[in-house]
Parts: sequence; structure tokens; C-alpha cells
Amino acid sequence: MRLRFRDVDRAEAFYRDTLGLRQLYRYGDLTFLDRAGVRLLLEKAGDPENVNHASALYFTCADIALAVGELRQRGVTFTGPPHLIAKMDDHDVWMAFFEDPDGHTLALMQEARKV
Repeated sequence: MRLRFRDVDRAEAFYRDTLGLRQLYRYGDLTFLDRAGVRLLLEKAGDPENVNHASALYFTCADIALAVGELRQRGVTFTGPPHLIAKMDDHDVWMAFFEDPDGHTLALMQEARKV
């Protein structure tokens, strides 16, 4: 997955330090991070005034309330509280949305098993 940014240093710090993704390496204005076995490429936009936004990135978590609380403590602002997206036969899907420094949509997602 490739995302383009106005400021790669700022994006790198957000994804590595705020979200906790493991940085693999950096080469010039290209930063590669590990997202659960998928490489995420952060690169400088050709036109910093026209950053194209990709589709949303979803990060699964075991406890969405806990994850939202931890990210809020690190300075992340959510567009709203975690909310129910879908009721399935054996689980419910909950999400909470936020944005990175350049406005790419990100979300935490929990698949809460029904007992």
C-alpha cells in the first residue's frame, strides 16, 4: 500500500511513533513500515498541494475502547466515538475513524465475538 504526503518526516513519525508501526527502512523520501506483514510505503507527493487520498486503512484491535484511549493519549483526534457498523451472526463489527497528518482516513476496527 502506498500513501503520499506533503512531509514524509511528519508522516513517518505519526505512523511509527503514534500508531506504533515498525519501520523497516528509509531511502530518501521513501519510508517503508510493516503493517501486520504488509508493507506500507510513505512517500513524498510530487505536488505537495495536491495529495491524493487512498481508500481507508483499517487497523484491527482486540479492544477498541482501550485502543482509542491509548491513541487519544498520543494525540490522535477521532471523528467520533467507536460505533457499531454491522451485526453479524457470530460477531459485531465496531469502528472508530481518524485521520493522519495529511488527511488520509484511518480506522480502528474490532470484531467483537458474541457469547
